[in-house]
Amino acid sequence: MDKLLKLKYLYKLKEAGVEYFEGFESKDENIKMPNELEELKKICQKCTLCNLSKTRTNVVFGEGDPNAKLMFIGEGPGEMEDKTARPFVGRAGKLLTKIIENVLELDRSKVYIANIVKCRPPNNRVPTIEEAESCKPYLLKQIEIINPKILVCLGKTAFMYLLNSDMPISKVRGQLFEFKGKKVIPTYHPSFLLRNPSAKKEAYKDFLFIKKLLEETWKN
Repeated sequence: MDKLLKLKYLYKLKEAGVEYFEGFESKDENIKMPNELEELKKICQKCTLCNLSKTRTNVVFGEGDPNAKLMFIGEGPGEMEDKTARPFVGRAGKLLTKIIENVLELDRSKVYIANIVKCRPPNNRVPTIEEAESCKPYLLKQIEIINPKILVCLGKTAFMYLLNSDMPISKVRGQLFEFKGKKVIPTYHPSFLLRNPSAKKEAYKDFLFIKKLLEETWKN
């Protein structure tokens, strides 16, 4: 992102109530976000950093246990999410909930669920680089505050923007990566599984691996 765009970004954050420091070396390091989820949510709900703010119905900040050891990161809100201001409540969300309950044997309320972007892209298209980068500081602060042990990237978009990788999800799914001291496991997005039921077997293996890592975390 060039300097003029970063400057515009920082001024918009200031208007939204976020403190920032001058400088352009790293957008993520220059921004000072609040250390409370509810305060961060209030700022995010007023965000106008990208054009998605013009077409959204609601900001979908995220939900779940603020002390969760497991955090899911998706791509962005869909139609139902935009209407309800809740992540993963449509068909893909119902599938994710079933996986959490039946494979991981957890209540959905015990994990945290968020997205790369907090506003719905028109027609559920993939977020642009500018949109993802504008929203990323919110996600990074969520991760910092919640401090989960394990991050699960649901689909290529989440993995790409979190780890700055363009590797196909089919090549990286089920593998263990690291992000700021946290374990990261990418897997297929639930919406992909709905379109491609044959991939559910691979996803099941990924979630068994995630379950094993969680069990090891609880023992330590």
